[in-house]
Amino acid sequence: MKLLRYGPKGAEKPGLLDADGTIRDLSGHVADITPDLLHGEGLARLKAIDPTALPVVEGSPRYGLPLKGSRKFIAIGLNFADHAAESNLPIPAEPVVFMKAISCLNGPNDDVMIPRGSEKTDWEVELGIVIGKPASYVDEADALDHVAGYVLVNDVSERAFQTERGGTWDKGKGCDTFGPVGPWLVTADDVDDVQNLDMWLDLNGKRMQTGNTRTMIFGVAEIVSYVSQFMTLEPGDLITTGTPPGVGLGQKPQPFYLKPGDVIRLGIQGLGEQSQTVVPWHAASGEVA
Repeated sequence: MKLLRYGPKGAEKPGLLDADGTIRDLSGHVADITPDLLHGEGLARLKAIDPTALPVVEGSPRYGLPLKGSRKFIAIGLNFADHAAESNLPIPAEPVVFMKAISCLNGPNDDVMIPRGSEKTDWEVELGIVIGKPASYVDEADALDHVAGYVLVNDVSERAFQTERGGTWDKGKGCDTFGPVGPWLVTADDVDDVQNLDMWLDLNGKRMQTGNTRTMIFGVAEIVSYVSQFMTLEPGDLITTGTPPGVGLGQKPQPFYLKPGDVIRLGIQGLGEQSQTVVPWHAASGEVA
């Protein structure tokens, strides 16, 4: 099942994508796609609905975040050996964990804004995990039972803020608009093998990243188990799991970064595609949908 939210920012409605790729309106059954639907009987109730009985959403509405109300946005760094190499960093012995601010969450096709003073804003196609039921000290063998589904994420990053200004990576990862997610939340039962999904990213029509989740250093089950040793994972929490090589930081003969007017397109097999236009910094209300 592919769950989604559609409509103007701040006024999204719940929906799902049917087998023909048509958006169907779920608002007659649920008020929104929220964490409480991801555990207990919530998903089962949605899966029991016949999509063909739902109203068709006409036209091509904006996709919002596929889930409203996530409380944590956790990220795993350097989770592809070849990306660690292009970053001139060692392969980690344990997952590198950092946080992205909830306020950076963005619709999958909404503009990405270069922060004020930035010269090194970068792109990263990533697989996102959505937690479905609470997880604390979960064994790896049981970890996938706590996953509701998966999403496409662009882990937009400001490299100077991240690595050149002291402290943790977080300050280069949580800027406004730095977390495009969606277009859909694909439930775990609709993903045959999460460790064998092709992933890609284009910048201005040129392929920059090509990868597959099978080359992750730490797989989904290990990540969920590991993170649950340090914090309780709650329904709706999002974990983004690292990027393959080809980011701006790793370009040869020298790095280059995003600039206003650039267009980013990215996708993961079965999880849909995103497209963002890069815009300069401007003061904005930054309402999270």
